[in-house]
Amino acid sequence: MSNTELHTLGVAELAAQLRAKQVSALEAAQHFLARARQHQNLGAFVSINEEATLAQARAADALIAEGRGGKLAGVPIAHKDIFVTKDFPTTAASKMLEGYKSPFDATVVKKLADAGVVTLGKLNCDEFAMGGANENSAVAPVGFDSAQPVRNPWNTERVPGGSSGGSAAAVAARLAPAVTGTDTGGSIRQPASFCGITGIKPTYGRASRYGMIAFASSLDQAGPMGRSAEDCALLLSEMCGPDLDRDSTSLDVPAEDFSKNLNDSISGLRIGIPAEFFGEGLAADVRAAVDAALKEYEKLGAKLVPISLPRTELSVPVYYILAPAEASSNLSRFDGVKFGHRAKNYTDLVDMYKKTRAEGFGDEVKRRIMIGAYVLSEGYYDAYYLQAQKIRRMIADDFQAAFKECDVIAGAAAPTTAWAIGGKSDPVSNYLADIFTLPASLAGLPGLSLPAGFGEGGMPVGLQLIGNYFGESRLLNAAHRFQQATDFHLRTPAGI
Repeated sequence: MSNTELHTLGVAELAAQLRAKQVSALEAAQHFLARARQHQNLGAFVSINEEATLAQARAADALIAEGRGGKLAGVPIAHKDIFVTKDFPTTAASKMLEGYKSPFDATVVKKLADAGVVTLGKLNCDEFAMGGANENSAVAPVGFDSAQPVRNPWNTERVPGGSSGGSAAAVAARLAPAVTGTDTGGSIRQPASFCGITGIKPTYGRASRYGMIAFASSLDQAGPMGRSAEDCALLLSEMCGPDLDRDSTSLDVPAEDFSKNLNDSISGLRIGIPAEFFGEGLAADVRAAVDAALKEYEKLGAKLVPISLPRTELSVPVYYILAPAEASSNLSRFDGVKFGHRAKNYTDLVDMYKKTRAEGFGDEVKRRIMIGAYVLSEGYYDAYYLQAQKIRRMIADDFQAAFKECDVIAGAAAPTTAWAIGGKSDPVSNYLADIFTLPASLAGLPGLSLPAGFGEGGMPVGLQLIGNYFGESRLLNAAHRFQQATDFHLRTPAGI
């Protein structure tokens, strides 16, 4: 294969060529850096350090030459700008962290680096991962002088989803074979759906949160995004594992090879179909694509089982009480004292706090901080926060009841395809678009989105699969077998 076609390869294919020395890590890195520059109009990258990337590529080539390279040695990827990195600035797409450079790498970044991957750069996202469209970024992408929304490669007038919109756009546009993302309430699965790629959020606690800038600590989880379930399985295998000394939410569960059982038969797999995921709010074009995907699963031997998740509609108000409450606490550290932005003109310490936070945070971040502070305040804690926590437990119990009848749960990842940039100016309408991804996040369950077809305007539709705790292998196996029978994950946007 010509080096000019390297971007057509997924992680598994590229890794095989690197191990066979048919292409070098340096050549692969140079090719994808050129791709990032060629398509910088998408606004996907917020920082590139070519010198650091090429140094990592040369080190990977040396490992491969010595026969010490692992499965991913030399594979170039990019990281969502919510993970701290030594060689690249980390901003969380916020003015508050403009110019910040971490003295250490996040655990997820380090684990992948130890596996030999090469970092291409940092990817755009909603500010502090708060948003569902990647319109809330406050930093200028590479090639721009001011902040820009990330554009969907399938239609550059539409959003890529969020908050991992830069990550999803980069994979869809073939600017990287795979990337990292984070998912708090659907921020891997929804953009994966909108951009026609595969993304998985593992069981909460599977991947370390150390070095991942916190939004909502009881919900945030790292995960991979790639073209296929196989590619995601390869990355997830390296990302997961206990990090007990650094992350108090890390689970003491050993790392697992998620690619080991990808080719197992799914004959007899019980797929739960929740009535609540197929109601009035589901767009007709999305419903048609999801129904067709479920019929394909039946052809593969799976059995569709009707189930109920009765508190699905409560997941939106519950999430938008709990997540802002945690955000108001986590973001209190950004006050201009130790790091990040500090206002230039102030009269005293309190004035510095006020002006620094007013200047440094964007509107959506301020909105969530204020909501969080309100629901945690005296007189409202019991009425809002405590009640939301109780319902969260009930939502988790609903899933456990459902898993007595099925092995995985399926439905649309989002109620619609990607909307036009600026098309949802009302924050509440943005929040409601998360209704299908929020329940699994609140329960801490693994969830995956895979390309399932196309809706109006040729825009991608994602099928969401939800598994029980530690059920990542089963989800990836189910997704892989579907992708062996279909080609939705292989299709690319026009002009890419």
